[in-house]
Amino acid sequence: MKNRSMAQCALFAALMCICAWICVPLGDGAFTLQTFGLFLALELLGGKRGSLVCLVYLLLGAAGLPVFAGFRGGLGVLLSTTGGYIWGFLFAALVYWGITHFGGNRLPVRLLALLSGLALCYGLGTVWFMGVYAGGRDAMGLWAVLAKCVAPYLLPDGLKLALALVLAPKLRRHLRC
Repeated sequence: MKNRSMAQCALFAALMCICAWICVPLGDGAFTLQTFGLFLALELLGGKRGSLVCLVYLLLGAAGLPVFAGFRGGLGVLLSTTGGYIWGFLFAALVYWGITHFGGNRLPVRLLALLSGLALCYGLGTVWFMGVYAGGRDAMGLWAVLAKCVAPYLLPDGLKLALALVLAPKLRRHLRC
């Protein structure tokens, strides 16, 4: 990997960390800009390097650095009830990479790739959340989990996705991606 490419990946991994720290609490969860950082990395760097950015972000968090929402880090966060949504970022990036690799780089394909990745992230996170709660006395049904963990985030994530799509072309010429 060339120096410029490595620097861009490091820059976007740092951006994801910063975006996680921009946090508006919401009950047990929070609105963060993590997905915006991911969407922007994918749009500017492409699926391969965007997936690498996400992997670096997860490894930094797993190592204990406070890169997740609420300045938290460590395997405990990744294994917590909402850890599946964080792992889902990597799978969303990989889906984006796969779809754009085979479908091309046109806007409708990229939009489909981002939406598919986000849906997979929601799905993985929801299954994970239910799995963590399934063994306890606080077991929740699918609709309750969707109402708590997905529904409140649909509009904000849609806005973050749209913002990334609008900003990426403007930033691309400055970053020489």
